[in-house]
Amino acid sequence: MNDEQELARLLNRGHTCICVSTLEEEYTLGLIRNAALNADRGLWVWSIAGGVQDGLFTSAPCVPETESPVAGLTYFADLPERSLCVALDLASHLRDERTLRVLRNLLQQFQSTRRQLILLDWKEELPQVIRDYATEFRLSLPDDAEVEQIVAATLRKAREDGPLEVSIRRSTLRVMIRNLRGLPRRQIERIINDAVVLDRRLDDSDLNAVLAQKRQILQHGSLLQFVQTPVDLSEIGGLRRLKAWLEQRAPATHEHAKDYGLVAPRGVLMLGVQGAGKSLCAKAIATAWQQPLLRMDVGALYDRYIGESERRLRDTFAQAERMAPIVLWIDEIEKAFASAASHNTDGGLSQRMFGSLLTWMQEHTAPVFIVATANNIDALPPELLRKGRFDEVFFVDLPNEEVRRQIFGIHLRKRRRDPKQFDLQALAVASDGFSGAEIEQAVIAGLHRAFSASTELSTDHILQAIMGSPPLSVTMAEHVAALRQWAIGRCVPAD
Repeated sequence: MNDEQELARLLNRGHTCICVSTLEEEYTLGLIRNAALNADRGLWVWSIAGGVQDGLFTSAPCVPETESPVAGLTYFADLPERSLCVALDLASHLRDERTLRVLRNLLQQFQSTRRQLILLDWKEELPQVIRDYATEFRLSLPDDAEVEQIVAATLRKAREDGPLEVSIRRSTLRVMIRNLRGLPRRQIERIINDAVVLDRRLDDSDLNAVLAQKRQILQHGSLLQFVQTPVDLSEIGGLRRLKAWLEQRAPATHEHAKDYGLVAPRGVLMLGVQGAGKSLCAKAIATAWQQPLLRMDVGALYDRYIGESERRLRDTFAQAERMAPIVLWIDEIEKAFASAASHNTDGGLSQRMFGSLLTWMQEHTAPVFIVATANNIDALPPELLRKGRFDEVFFVDLPNEEVRRQIFGIHLRKRRRDPKQFDLQALAVASDGFSGAEIEQAVIAGLHRAFSASTELSTDHILQAIMGSPPLSVTMAEHVAALRQWAIGRCVPAD
């Protein structure tokens, strides 16, 4: 069911008050106008900018002296039966007790008549007493077919300003459309306009500009952030079991796996020692499976307004599904939902958020592969570890001697050094207890030592860095030992 059909359904069922929270006001008003025309109903729209006006005619004059919220709502009360009324940005005015009282009276009156009110706002701040009356209507994000229509309509409109050349391959256009999924309609129009405004041309070279703009949009106002993924699995030392598991599951990410009876992999939970490579694996998985990696910003999840945090989480899940297939990275998941496990006194918000996460993980059908990482087992709610939440739970331990040799070789090659010129065995032995991140820092510290001495990097420079910086396994020995003991029999070793 599309947005127009869903709105018509709500209106036909006689819902007295429908609330819509969206930034796409023009699109929503178009839906409401079509619904009124199809049902042969009168439409009246109020805004504080001009008051009440006939909503079926965009250039209709405003009714005099209806600019205030109370005057506008009072005017609605005298409209004929079957009238459809829309109030724009009314939520912030409901802090005034008189306005709130008039609205409550209006809704009680509408319940006994055949009139309906739509509250169209850009934010969710309705008082609870109004929420009890209201039915929420959530706009969908455009699918591939609608995105293509928006692109075509935007290009037609751009041609009105002068000649425009479109020479983009169909395959490139499909990639562009797929990557525009998950964005509101207005933002899609803006991105396409920006792509053609200067050179009056849309071609294959515009794909990178479109992707860059989408990343910028997502990083401002969304909990999903694009992450660059140049890493592949060959740049990660060890983790042999995890790599084998990913290689085995990779074919199931393709569409033809459904015909065989397989569903797409749902995700992995990676527990382990800090700095052992869990976050790096998220990037490598996305590269190996040729899927975009999006990181959920759990730090921005919670909001001070009642209901806003839950809405943000729902919107994030909906956006992730629209952008599928993707790899969704939830880094340090225990920090986002720690209160759900400790029963912290936050009014039950963390538990509700955690419940929403579990429900979505269990029921979503879009190919969104979750990579959740965690360092602190004690802070994880036990429900998250239940079988079926993730395809597998891996434990990423500190690298053994052979893996440490590999990691030193990887980081030396990344810095344009030949590993054969270094005593990798001596470095591996000296770095016992070091994580992958600590080994990288040892190489970097060695480079600083060599550079400051105006000489070439040597094994001794790196050994001095190793000896001068104790690893986390020493400074937090008890915590690391407890983590390792807990993982025995509960997790699959990643290596």
